[in-house]
Amino acid sequence: MSGKPTVNFQALQIANEQRNAYGLRYNDYERYRKHCYNRTHRLRSTLKMTYGRGREFKKLPPINLDSMKDGHLQLLLFEAERAWAHSQEMHQESLKLAADAKSLKGAAAEDAEKKSSSNRKHATRRMRRSIHWATQLLSHCQALYAQARLSAEDLAQVTVYTLILNGRFLRQRYDFEDALVQLSVARNLLDALASAAATSRAQALAIAFADEISPEIRHCAHELRREKAYDVDAVVAEVAPQHRNALVQDCDVLLARLGEESGSAAQDRGKLKQLLWEDEPVPIRNPELVDVLLKVQDAEEKLVQAGKADQKSRDGPPPEGDKKGKGAQGVRSKRGGVASYDAILLALSEAEDVSRRLVEAHKLGGTTAAAGTRDIHFVHAYIVYQLLSRRVQRDLLLMSTLLHQLHAAQRSHIGHTKARKVQVDARLYPAIVKLLDSVLQSLEQMRTLTIVDESPDLASAVDARLAFTKARRGYYLAWCYAPLKKYAEALSLTQHASLHLRETRSMLAGTIETDPINDGAPAFFLLTLADIDRLEEDLTLDSTGFKTDWFAYNGGALGADAGKTHKKPLFFDIALNYINLDMDRLQERAGKAPAERPQAVPIVSPIPQLATEKKAAASRAKVEEIERAATPEPTAEARGGLSSLLGGWWGRR
Repeated sequence: MSGKPTVNFQALQIANEQRNAYGLRYNDYERYRKHCYNRTHRLRSTLKMTYGRGREFKKLPPINLDSMKDGHLQLLLFEAERAWAHSQEMHQESLKLAADAKSLKGAAAEDAEKKSSSNRKHATRRMRRSIHWATQLLSHCQALYAQARLSAEDLAQVTVYTLILNGRFLRQRYDFEDALVQLSVARNLLDALASAAATSRAQALAIAFADEISPEIRHCAHELRREKAYDVDAVVAEVAPQHRNALVQDCDVLLARLGEESGSAAQDRGKLKQLLWEDEPVPIRNPELVDVLLKVQDAEEKLVQAGKADQKSRDGPPPEGDKKGKGAQGVRSKRGGVASYDAILLALSEAEDVSRRLVEAHKLGGTTAAAGTRDIHFVHAYIVYQLLSRRVQRDLLLMSTLLHQLHAAQRSHIGHTKARKVQVDARLYPAIVKLLDSVLQSLEQMRTLTIVDESPDLASAVDARLAFTKARRGYYLAWCYAPLKKYAEALSLTQHASLHLRETRSMLAGTIETDPINDGAPAFFLLTLADIDRLEEDLTLDSTGFKTDWFAYNGGALGADAGKTHKKPLFFDIALNYINLDMDRLQERAGKAPAERPQAVPIVSPIPQLATEKKAAASRAKVEEIERAATPEPTAEARGGLSSLLGGWWGRR
């Protein structure tokens, strides 16, 4: 190791970041070309390597290797990127004009064909210029590597970059054999970089470039009529070992040195843990996704540590001087658990945003993944599922925190006759209903995901939790109506909740032992048959209580003014119409002997028989008059306007 300063230059990382940030995510080559022009101008100004001022051209002296910095290497890289972007821009223009020439006729078609040919030649010249800058960059990096000022990983990245440019140029020139050799060696070096990567981001970067050139390798193999041209790994394994030492100087030594560097850096590497879905790995093949998923992983570790600390605080004895005891400790621990979800939800939201932008770019690119493979669409759905599951878990924890005061009040009233009618804050039940609405929204979004729809067991588990949440929402919404004396609405909601609970039981009857959410990681919504039985018991008890309260309030009447005046219950009137109530007998059975009253002596006066018959006939006539319904008289229909006035003139009715 010489005493000169080392140079840290990762060509693939810089190119990937600049391409994604300045237009190439959406194939905007013109924007990226202009960005590279501005970047090279700033670098030349910083390094004092301008070509003079005005029209005076000043040739630059050769760069001294001893004074070379990473800025000089970046300048060469951006010159190569600028020429390559210009080449791709001209190539697209050429293809567009060639397509227009086929649809036009006469002189317009000839003019379009000439412009297409001119743009194609211009693209070829710019591609050659890009390769010139890349070759110059590679020679400088090899010199720095020989002086031990550049790492093997950095040299491998520059070598891969140069090989990719050469291979693409040869493929555009229809030299498929040489293009296959160049691209296969580049793919072999990328695989070595991925296996020896010190971080997950470096591994994803190598995988991203390997995925980018794999279709080009497949196309070259197909044009050469090779057997199994679709198997890119097999083609690379066959071609690369034969030609890599010829194309790359001391390639085997470089790969061995790369393995040694990765081994020395393996102790303090921070890699992303393997993500699994249905016991199969989730492929993370993009550096941007790795960055945000590392934040998610750190937030999950902090959440697990906070959960363990809360468990210790609940299990341990309360501190001295704390009169509230374990109840207050439980409330504080739950509040801390709710606050710890903010970091993981923020990280997952950022990961969802990055994956969604990658999906949009993938759609604009027009590339399709092979059948059965897990592409960026699958990764986006997986991240959305994790985000929704954590959101549901946070809402359920917050709801249990709100219910803690209700449970504490109910435990304090155990043994009282009116333990069910516990006075709680009027905002409690509406807040719970609002949280359950958020849980329902998250579960409904989760149900529409493709990864959930493709798994029958998971789809059934999500449907069961949807029905159970609807039942809980109906139960707590009924308690919002009960304090307002709206018992009809409360009873209707409890009936709907019973139906949803029955639906939940039918869904979980045969799959409760193999429920994927209960056995998953994280188990964000635990649901057992005991929970269903407990909610069903509460529904039955409260439904009976609502009926009793309604009957005591206004006898079950539905009118708006029914509770303002006291009315005698209806069944007493019905009973007295059909039953002779013997009060003396009731008092005797109750142990209260009725007081003996002196019997009055009836005074009998002689009534003539004729007068008696007349009174009986008159009473019978009155009864018939009462029982006979009056015949309604026909009423004239109400007329209005001009017709009624004219009808009155002419005597019409």
